[in-house]
Amino acid sequence: MTNATHFFLGANSGQGFQNLFGRFCAPENHNDLLVLKGGPGVGKSTMMRRIGKAMEERGEQVEYLHCSGDPGSLDGVWIPRIRCAVVDGTAPHVVEPQFPAAVDRYVNLGEFYDIAAAKTAREEIIRYTKAGSAAYQRAYLALGAARQILDGAAALAAGGLDLEKLGRRTDGIIGREIRGKGSGGPDAYRFLGSLTCKGPIWRFDTVPSLCSKVYQLQDTYGLAGPMLERIRAAAASRGFPAVVCPDPEHVDRVQHLLVPELGLAFITSREGMAYDGPAYRRVRLDGMLSAAHCKRHKAQLRFMRRMAQTLREEGVASLREAKAAHDALEAVYHPNVDFDGVSACVDRELERLESYL
Repeated sequence: MTNATHFFLGANSGQGFQNLFGRFCAPENHNDLLVLKGGPGVGKSTMMRRIGKAMEERGEQVEYLHCSGDPGSLDGVWIPRIRCAVVDGTAPHVVEPQFPAAVDRYVNLGEFYDIAAAKTAREEIIRYTKAGSAAYQRAYLALGAARQILDGAAALAAGGLDLEKLGRRTDGIIGREIRGKGSGGPDAYRFLGSLTCKGPIWRFDTVPSLCSKVYQLQDTYGLAGPMLERIRAAAASRGFPAVVCPDPEHVDRVQHLLVPELGLAFITSREGMAYDGPAYRRVRLDGMLSAAHCKRHKAQLRFMRRMAQTLREEGVASLREAKAAHDALEAVYHPNVDFDGVSACVDRELERLESYL
């Protein structure tokens, strides 16, 4: 079993940028929380990756928290056994220490900029920053329109859902799988994926690292939320903490659910979010829809899904433009960073974190 897992704390959606940083950064979760400050190109993601890899080499379980704007970069890294984390505390997910030094603290990488040199690139920096912001606005307009259509399709499909059958299936799963008594720890909230500049990215590779038994939920129209919430509540009632993965489009709805102490996962699968890993059982929520209802609305549902997909593709194109603007911005800043100073800072912070082992 690998020592690394992968999630997101932020996600792009039809409601704009969604984030779970507030939950993650709650003081009760942490012994030491490093809040990184500093702009583009200063090495925040590189610092977090270095710390994560060093902790893996020491045998620690490490959770990498990826960036929805650039899934190759990091927004955070979490070492659960020692309850320590490093997060990017800059926009669009601004984090500020609540109990400075006692729980959380700033690490200001911005001090390693050559300020005088950066000021000579003022016009470029302003231009690329504004271009990135405009691209995100275009992306969220397209994703917002797609969300409205998909919500309409879900409401239309739900009219044919056999709720009694779904309830019986849920009761059966709870009766078979949620047994015994857990540690009583709190639930953790993470996105398992996001729509990104590279299209939809889902870190299903994390699932087998935490859970050996996977229920795959085939759910074209996003109707599994109430079922998963019932299972989560049943696990919580017996003291089993879960990793709750909300739907980025509706963060109050559960999209995936992992219960590591039971080795149990419930993974929603559909077009654009296809789970192709091994499954203990497959639950076809689509099969709980009335055949007559689906036949009657087949053409309309197909049209709505096609239109939503076109809009989401437009959204992804704009996210690519935002990423290109950010890359250009980093290229401007990069020559004006004292990376030897950054590296020395990383060494100091890593030494402090290793002292907790």
